[in-house]
Amino acid sequence: ESQMQSVFTDIGKINFRDPSNYYVIPSVPGLASNSVASTAWLSSEGEALFALPSASGGIFVLKLPPHDAPGTVSVVELKQSSVMQRFLTGWMPTAIRGDCGPSDLPISLSVHCLDHDAFLFALCQDHKLRMWSYKDQMCLMVADLLEFMPVSRDLRLAAGTGHRLRLAFSQSLGLYLGVYMHAPKRGQFCVFQLVSTESNRYSLDHISSLFSSQETLVDFALTSAEIWALWHNEENQTVVKYINFEQNVAGQWNQVFVQPLPEEEVTVRHDQDPRETYLEYLFMPGRFTNAAIQKALQIFSQGTETHMDLTWDELKKEVTLAVESEFQGSVTEYECSPEEFWQLQVEFWSKFYACCLQYQEALSRPLALHLNPYTSMVCLLKKGSLSFLVPCSLVDHLYLLSNEHLLTEDDAAIFDDLEMSRDVVCLVQCLRLIGESISLEMAFIMEMACSRLQPPEKAAEQILEDLIANDTENVMEDIHSKLQEIRNPIHAIGVLIREMDYETDVDMERAHHLNMRMNLTQLYGSGTAVNVVCWGVCKIATIRFLICRDLLILQQLLLRLGDPVVLGGGQLFQSQQDLLHRTSPLLLSYYLIRWASQCLASDVPVDTLESNLQHLSVLELADTTALTPHKLVSGPQTIVELFFQEVARKHIISRLFLQPNTSLAETSLNWPHLITAIVADFLPLLWPSNPGFLFPECLMGSCQYTQLQEYIRLLQPWCHVNMGSCCFMMGRCYLVMGEGHKALDCFCQAASEVGREEFLDRLIQPEEGEMVSTPRLQYYNKVLRLLDMVGLPELVIQLATLAIMESADDWRSQATLRTCIFKHHLDLGHNSEAYVALTQNPDPSRQLDCLRQLVVVLCERSQLQDLVEFPYVNLHNEVVGIIESHARAVDLMTHNYYELLYAFHIYRHNYRKAGTVMFEYGMRLGREVRTLRGLQKQGNCFLAAINCLRLIRPEYAWIVQPASGAVYERPGASPKRSHDGECTAAPSTCQIEILELEDLERECVLARIRLTLVQHDLSAAAVAGNSTPEETVALLVRAGLFDTAVTLCQTFKLPLTPIFEGLTFKCIKLQLGGEAAQAEAWDWLAANQLSALVTTKESSATDEAWRLLSSYLERYPSQSSLYHRCVINKLLAHGIPLPNWLINSYKRVDAAELLRLYLNYDLLEEAVDLVLEYVDAVLGKGHQYFGIEFPLSATAPMVWLPYTAIDQLLQALRESTANHYNVMLYQKLHDKMEDYQQKVSAATRDRLYRR
Repeated sequence: ESQMQSVFTDIGKINFRDPSNYYVIPSVPGLASNSVASTAWLSSEGEALFALPSASGGIFVLKLPPHDAPGTVSVVELKQSSVMQRFLTGWMPTAIRGDCGPSDLPISLSVHCLDHDAFLFALCQDHKLRMWSYKDQMCLMVADLLEFMPVSRDLRLAAGTGHRLRLAFSQSLGLYLGVYMHAPKRGQFCVFQLVSTESNRYSLDHISSLFSSQETLVDFALTSAEIWALWHNEENQTVVKYINFEQNVAGQWNQVFVQPLPEEEVTVRHDQDPRETYLEYLFMPGRFTNAAIQKALQIFSQGTETHMDLTWDELKKEVTLAVESEFQGSVTEYECSPEEFWQLQVEFWSKFYACCLQYQEALSRPLALHLNPYTSMVCLLKKGSLSFLVPCSLVDHLYLLSNEHLLTEDDAAIFDDLEMSRDVVCLVQCLRLIGESISLEMAFIMEMACSRLQPPEKAAEQILEDLIANDTENVMEDIHSKLQEIRNPIHAIGVLIREMDYETDVDMERAHHLNMRMNLTQLYGSGTAVNVVCWGVCKIATIRFLICRDLLILQQLLLRLGDPVVLGGGQLFQSQQDLLHRTSPLLLSYYLIRWASQCLASDVPVDTLESNLQHLSVLELADTTALTPHKLVSGPQTIVELFFQEVARKHIISRLFLQPNTSLAETSLNWPHLITAIVADFLPLLWPSNPGFLFPECLMGSCQYTQLQEYIRLLQPWCHVNMGSCCFMMGRCYLVMGEGHKALDCFCQAASEVGREEFLDRLIQPEEGEMVSTPRLQYYNKVLRLLDMVGLPELVIQLATLAIMESADDWRSQATLRTCIFKHHLDLGHNSEAYVALTQNPDPSRQLDCLRQLVVVLCERSQLQDLVEFPYVNLHNEVVGIIESHARAVDLMTHNYYELLYAFHIYRHNYRKAGTVMFEYGMRLGREVRTLRGLQKQGNCFLAAINCLRLIRPEYAWIVQPASGAVYERPGASPKRSHDGECTAAPSTCQIEILELEDLERECVLARIRLTLVQHDLSAAAVAGNSTPEETVALLVRAGLFDTAVTLCQTFKLPLTPIFEGLTFKCIKLQLGGEAAQAEAWDWLAANQLSALVTTKESSATDEAWRLLSSYLERYPSQSSLYHRCVINKLLAHGIPLPNWLINSYKRVDAAELLRLYLNYDLLEEAVDLVLEYVDAVLGKGHQYFGIEFPLSATAPMVWLPYTAIDQLLQALRESTANHYNVMLYQKLHDKMEDYQQKVSAATRDRLYRR
């Protein structure tokens, strides 16, 4: 459609100042000064020809070359020679040859084109018609038209300046000429047919003569059967009439009901605001044009500012500002009474209204008639607008006809049954009598009854009483006598009602695509066409509303008169009642259509459109058209115009043209037939009591919510069709307006009609693959989606609860609805209600999903008390499993699922489970969260686990060691694979390890020591978290926390060797290090409990370290003096001389081992000294320093010496004879041993002797 171009597309590209596009007419002999006649045509070669009267009485014909070909302009003057003129016309009366110019001066020109010629027809001042051949430049015929009308001498002598000429051509009938002969106080139309003979001689065949009234003719148009005429009457009102000159023997003209001017005065009641009343009246669609109001505004405000290109709303604001500013400027007193204020407002608004009326009248002045011979369209060209004449329906025609025309109406033309036709005409006369008697106040009673949803029958009854009470002209008697003439009033009223009723049971199918015939896609799609069709509908609705109103009053009168009027009894009374109840909805239907035809559509912001599209997509109604906002300059758009343009037009055109056997297929462009058919098809689409629901649906799709609400308000009390659809639409409106609870009520009311109405059925069409449930449940699902999208969880819950009652036998739907209720309760923070909804869900898988969501959401909101305290009947294991899986799958420091699970078990007094959870938590913290905070939490976890087991009886105080590995891997993670890419099989068997309270206590100690370590040295956190006790001891030793390391070793029954080695190494470093090492040492020394000995000021860090080592050796004795040996080993390995206190200490414990160590490190001198001292001690000299209780004597227990080591020492000394000192040592030791041997021998002998 967008590719189709208008015939005027390129008109703006043409340069009319180009010499090839225009021509200046020469001044000699020049144009006739007192003639405005002209005509123009295109030749078969594309040349443009213009015919104009010349001053000499002839006809100028100017020929311009084709627009796409070069050439020059040629001028020809068609004129008779004086001899020829006398020969053809005789001598002319001298009276004409005055100021009027030549007697043969054309005053009206027309042209009829042939293939290679053109006939020019000129109606001249001398009342003669001349026919010229342009090709031959000859006058082919002269006819005196006075021969065909009654002629007086005055007429013959007067110049015929008011005559008019029109042509009409028909392929079958030939060329018709219509001539209007103007005479003072009368006029006459003559219709001729052009007749030619074989010798190319032409004559006129007189067809008809028609006389007109005394009105002033403005213009007329001719067809091959009709004359259309436009007059001004004596009151300066526009009169349009037409007549069929062939069939109408009586010469009776048909009246055309033209659009009247607005009322001269606006009635403002005292309870109305003058500004609102005048604005409503001024800006009622179709009453005033934009141009008239703009002109009035310019004059009223007396400004030079021009208000052009304003939208209807902008113009409304400007008018309000202008009148209000004038009004405010005139109020000089500070205080005035409300009555005076009201009166002043009325005065200023009526002044502006008078301005508007004046300009509207000027712009509505008709200038010409235009008749399109191809489509039979008749238009009225006005100064400021264009009016289209539309055929009138029979009922409207009878009602609008004046009484004299109604009396002369041909009864046979109304109905085939003549008696019925007479009855209907009499009935319409009664209605006219009633309508003419109704005052503005009485008419207002019916208007207000319809607006306020009161019964129209009551209003009609009240109006009838007022008519009877105020009947000064005996109208009631006239009506009564006219009723006597109606043979069967009940039947006549029924016929009238049937003629006006558009109710149909035919399924109004949705529109087809108009891609079959491209010329149809744009048909009646322009703004003008839309306006014409919709204004036609508005006119019909307005007239028929009045007919129905008058008909209701007449029926009330019939009921009041009773049976004497017509024969019959109770049955007739019942028929009258039935007709009354048929007329009332008819009146309300037309009132509603009239209201919609005058109700303006709102401009819609883009964000509202987008939001609406989202809503429609949820409802799967997104194919409904949606407006794009655009600026309306010429005038506003009503909601009926919107509906026709966006929806109804395509529907109607496809229905008229694309269906087989259509009557319009051959006459598709005939205006009277087509416009009548379109209006006749359009009214059923607007008819409230028809099953189609396109109009409200269009309003919803176009975001016209306020208008839709008012439409449904006016409709609901009396129309019982599409009640559910209307409720649904009202719900949509409330939803957009933010009144959710009202919307829900409407949606619930609509549910009862699901499955009975076309719109609601379309709403519940299931998607592909969607589970099909009952229609009402499908409807509820759609509404639930809509409420969910809008964000109204409370209403979703309410509706879902209602829907559950409908789905008693459908567990799947129940599961869906329970899930929905659960979700929204949870979103709202209604935890208990969410839990109840979860427990009532009949689908286990959905129940589990909801449970999972409940756990996660309540954890994220930190609403853990609710989560823990819910009873979880039959769901206990599932909850534990969900929390466990989450605990093992998420980051330990950001989520507290383990603590939740601990609380969950504690709340249920399941202490062993609680202990297991906290122990697992602690273990994972050590592995995964190697930070100070992680270790702190780990310690607390182990304490909590211990506390749990202490609450259980001792025989049950154990837990299963939590498994490691696969259990803690994130669900859905990629499986572990071997080096060749294959998935590694999970071990089929696993060994279960039982942990008792003592095991947990040890773990707790380890955790606390790790924390101590990290608090002392943060850098150790990365490795300390999951370290074994042995690794932790090493880390503690490295950090200098020797007391803590000792505690750990004692707890896990580990040897203290690493501690002594580490402390010895630190002593060595201090001894060899400088001042920096000394300063650093005080930090770790302070972390250990030094002995209670008083330290002097001179005591250094090295001294303290040695003292700490000495105290440890004293405090922690070991089997076989292991710790002394390891310390001395370390010292000797680093070449550090042994401190005396250490030597003395070790001598007391294991002198032999000390000797062996000396030998190992090749310290021969120290070894010799030690042996000498040791031998002396055995012999009794200083034996207490070597831990020898009883030295050598005959009475004491046996003594011994490490002979092997001494032999090794002697051997070593013997081998190093090169060293003189070693020789001396050897000799000294050898002598000492000899001496010892002698004393041992003596003692042995004494002992044996004693035995």
